[in-house]
Parts: sequence; structure tokens; C-alpha cells
Amino acid sequence: MTTAIKRSDRRISPVFLGIAAVTAVAGWAVWTGFADNTGLAVFLFVTGAWIVSLCLHEYAHARTALHSGDISVGAKGYLTLNPLKYTHALLSIVLPVLFVIMGGIGLPGGAVFIERGRIRGRWKHSLISAAGPLTNVLFAVVCTAPFWLDALQGVPPTFRYALAFLALLQVTAALLNFLPIPGLDGYGVLEPWLSYRIRRQVEPFAPFGLLAVFGILWIPEVNIWFFDAIHAILRGLGIEELESYCGQNLYRFWQADNPLCVSR
Repeated sequence: MTTAIKRSDRRISPVFLGIAAVTAVAGWAVWTGFADNTGLAVFLFVTGAWIVSLCLHEYAHARTALHSGDISVGAKGYLTLNPLKYTHALLSIVLPVLFVIMGGIGLPGGAVFIERGRIRGRWKHSLISAAGPLTNVLFAVVCTAPFWLDALQGVPPTFRYALAFLALLQVTAALLNFLPIPGLDGYGVLEPWLSYRIRRQVEPFAPFGLLAVFGILWIPEVNIWFFDAIHAILRGLGIEELESYCGQNLYRFWQADNPLCVSR
């Protein structure tokens, strides 16, 4: 039952509202060209929107767990969208942002602690794990909507590039997080259906799954194959590789601009 959840446990955190406000202002600055440093505005907009999506990702896990029987998520602050309440703020927020800055990869972090013993039914456990990356899928659909709806008329190029790069991050986050690797949500979807013996054997590797994926992506051949797949998906959604590339180029405002990326 969810009646034990206090109203204060559901109230949206001022921290989240502050992040959303910075994102909105930065997005307005990118759209209007108000900021003298367009790249900085793109950086703040994309980073803020990425953190908002991370918060919604973890909220989806917690909310699904709540309706599946784990009422402890309320007292832990997971329903407030406050990233400071997560089990590992470093893994949930700091590392994903660093991954974006370093490699342009939307690598998800880890997260909220669900008391699985309160939940009955394998389907519920799988749905809790799937809820997070499905949020990234939804976010990607929203980001790419102007492209596949052919509604870009009047949209400033800089904003279009920023949106394309943000869409790339959401697609990579969804795809990577659905991998059936210990420590990622894809394995969490699969785990309830595995035997107890296999789960015990795999359990020690869970803390290293995320770092292993990031390490593998640094292998040039794997990186090329992976981003070819990502750009194929984005092309299907109406985003050309040059657009997401220019968005990343603007995002890294401390680097030299590429002449192919005309902002105005």
C-alpha cells in the first residue's frame, strides 16, 4: 500500500526545480542568442537537461517500486527528484556528466536502493528495472520530435544542434542501459528470471559493470561500431550525424569551433 507515504516525501525538491530553471534559462539563451558565449549556453542547457533526465530516470525506478510494494522509497527521498538523495550521488550525477564531457556518451549512473524483498512477482521486478531506461526512450522521442515531425522551421540552428546532441545522449543512455550486463538495468530486467545459482555467481561483478562498459567503448573498433549504430537510429528519427556532431562541438565550448557548424 502507498498510503504510508507522507505528502512531504512526494514534494518536488527545490534542488530539482533549480536545475530545471537553469536549464530553461540556458535553453532560452541558446534559442535567442542572448548569451555572448553561445557555447557556454549550450553547455548549461544540455548539461541541465541531461541531469533532469537522470533525475526522471531514477524517479521512474522509485515510482514503479512504490506501486509494486516498496513504500520505503518515500522516506529515502527518491520521490522528490532530488539528485542529492540518491544512494551514490557520484555515480548517479557526477560520473554521467563527466562521461558526456569526455566522450559524448550518455552513460547512465547508478542509483536508488530498492528493497526488493518487499516486492513479489518477477514481472514487477523486471518492470522496476525497465522503467528507468524507458524514461530515456521517452526523453529521446521528445527531443527528436521536431526532427521527425519536420517542425524545424524557425528553430535557430544552434538550438537544433543542441537538441540533436541531447537526443544522442538519450539514445546512448537507453541503448547502453538495456544491455544485459550486471550493474545495468538490462540485467535487472533479466535477473528475476535467472536461477538462484546464476544470480549468486554474477552478483560480485555488478559493481564493475558500468566501468567495464565505459572501458570497452574506449576500444576504437567498438567505439566506431557503437556510434555507427547510434547514428543509424538517429537518422531514422530525422537527425543527421552532422547536427549531433555540431551540437557536441558547441557543447565543448572550450575547444575551437568547427567551421562546418554555422551557429547563425
